[in-house]
Amino acid sequence: MDLQYQYRKRRVTLDRKNEFRFGEGKISGYASVFLGALSLLAVLAYRYPAYLTTIELRQVYDAEFLQQILKYGMYFSLLFGVLTFIFGRHRRMGTAGISLTLLGFALGGYNIPVGPVEPVRLSLGVDWLILAFLGSVGVFMTLEKLFPKYRNQVILRREWDLDLFYFCFNHLAISAILIYGNYHASHFDWALSPAVHDVVQGVPIWLQVVLIVLCADFVLYWEHRLYHEVRWLWPVHAVHHSVEQMDWLAGSRGHFFQVFSERALVMIPLYLLGADKTALDIYVAFAALQAILIHCNVRFSFGFLRYIFVTPQFHHWHHSSEKPAIDTNYSAHTVLFDRLFNTYHMPGQHWPAEYGTTVRLPRSFIGQLLHPLRAVQKMRRSRSVG
Repeated sequence: MDLQYQYRKRRVTLDRKNEFRFGEGKISGYASVFLGALSLLAVLAYRYPAYLTTIELRQVYDAEFLQQILKYGMYFSLLFGVLTFIFGRHRRMGTAGISLTLLGFALGGYNIPVGPVEPVRLSLGVDWLILAFLGSVGVFMTLEKLFPKYRNQVILRREWDLDLFYFCFNHLAISAILIYGNYHASHFDWALSPAVHDVVQGVPIWLQVVLIVLCADFVLYWEHRLYHEVRWLWPVHAVHHSVEQMDWLAGSRGHFFQVFSERALVMIPLYLLGADKTALDIYVAFAALQAILIHCNVRFSFGFLRYIFVTPQFHHWHHSSEKPAIDTNYSAHTVLFDRLFNTYHMPGQHWPAEYGTTVRLPRSFIGQLLHPLRAVQKMRRSRSVG
């Protein structure tokens, strides 16, 4: 804790224009559009499963059961669309939601036969996108509304649509990310040790999970630290840090170069350990949930667990643009390596007053996509002039 720094409380002004209020039709309009869009995507995934679903996820869920969920989603989309006409406001959104749902019905709705799927390795992860979005909204958005750190922060906060685009892009690209990660890890075949695999698989599953978490965290810590402290890598990672209001969706913002490299690097320790599939599945679920939670707008302190695991308060400080927090809290899962390498910053009960980068980045997807190239070009020009 920096004793010289004056920590301030964050002030969030209620954005009444973008606030959701009951009885205005706005909630119904957005619900109709999102349920309509997700329903249409689900129908297309059932119609073209080889190209729009992921092999790994298909092995986990019951496609016929999810069709029942789809049925209710389609009917609720229609219901919410009709409500916008009853309220007399946001009718365009209601019309859009109804239209998307009716198109889904025209393409087969929830009655498309489910059968064997031809093995196509590279596909769009539409199923992963739908399930992740519904799960995140149902769990994390609910937590943010029930236990908010900043009560005045609205769901439709600034740049929520940009982060939603990142969310969709990253989830649709899951197959390509996995293929790249596995391909990258396969280059370390020379380091595989059957003896290590035997030892790891010989210990209880819970201990295997602990080993995976620690090994992955070590790699992610140094990968994350390099992105901060290597000058020409920072512009890539700065895209993730350009978020100025934290919530469950904020963690989705990230340059595709970092998303692919991060997944590829973390695959290496998982590949070399050779742990049981059950342990790997537990780790993947834990890592995915924690990655969303630590960006959430929730006020939980987590008690003694905050001295072991990365929590929202810990990671919010990593996203702070305040001087004492810059280049701290690199860990993804536990606080161990920040403690060991003196990059830990957790000033008591204080939370950040400011988020984002010290130099503001472009606010569009294309602008942020090109930002690293432009930043590197600027560095080269300044070096040649110097």
